[in-house]
Amino acid sequence: MILNTDVKTSSGNVFADLGFNNSDEMLVKAELARKISAFIAARNITQADAAKLLGIDQPKISALMKGKLTGFSLERMFRYLNTLGNDIEITVKPKSSNDARISVIC
Repeated sequence: MILNTDVKTSSGNVFADLGFNNSDEMLVKAELARKISAFIAARNITQADAAKLLGIDQPKISALMKGKLTGFSLERMFRYLNTLGNDIEITVKPKSSNDARISVIC
């Protein structure tokens, strides 16, 4: 059986490729959640201990680590990263092409 499929080059943002309206914010949140999860794992602490450290309950840590990011603001995620011992740096610069982009470098 031969399937007819269209192959398209990614924009670099899977959420935009899937047609989400707030795709830039979703991408940033996903990258920050990945980084938070990595720091928790690197510290080898339980979700309960991470929740105490970050001042939230364990189910919220579980949701964050599973990528369920509704209810997590960017500011809140920045605060978590600070609490986990990280600095946050935001850089604004002239765009390098005709399409303005948001990128996260972790």
